[in-house]
Amino acid sequence: MKKLLIILGGLIAIFIFFVIIAAITGISGYNRLNADNQNVNSKWAQVQNDYQRRADLIPNLVNTVSGAANFEKSTLTDITEARASVGKVNINPNVAPTDANTLAQFDKAQGQLSSALSRLLVVVERYPDLKANANFRDLQAQLEGTENRIAVARRDFNDAVQSYDTRLRSFPTILYAGMLGFKEKPYFSATPGAETAPKVNFDFNSKAPAAKP
Repeated sequence: MKKLLIILGGLIAIFIFFVIIAAITGISGYNRLNADNQNVNSKWAQVQNDYQRRADLIPNLVNTVSGAANFEKSTLTDITEARASVGKVNINPNVAPTDANTLAQFDKAQGQLSSALSRLLVVVERYPDLKANANFRDLQAQLEGTENRIAVARRDFNDAVQSYDTRLRSFPTILYAGMLGFKEKPYFSATPGAETAPKVNFDFNSKAPAAKP
């Protein structure tokens, strides 16, 4: 009987030991996963900030170029409507989306705004009088800096998501992450030339082809 109690006590001790190890591992894994999740949210907030910075520049840009004689009104309408459509995509600015479709809608709206902005800048090249406009030149510098910020923020966000998703799918984290509410997060889709920020060119001495009316 005494021998049986010793064996039973040993088994209980081993069981408790493994429970303690599992608890420590779980707590440590949770803390690392939570840290990665917070990092993704932080990078997402920076993405939102940089896109908002660009959106805030557009009204000043539109007001500046609209002062040029006979400036194409359709171009101004396109960029104004594109900016408005961006505001209709409601995503928490401090919590990264877990739905790929939601992120895709956000990215599509921002892409449409980028396209409208590019068309506007091409049309602007027909108006050399804007070259001497100090406000226009200031907007040039700000837009260039903002496009660079956006490219860096998107890259940093994707890097953070990769680290988070990798940990989420790793053992033993994968066993309990879902029960604790952690979900995989989507990436920004890569597009041709995404590794390089779009060039905002206001050099009227260049031989760029004229835009179609």
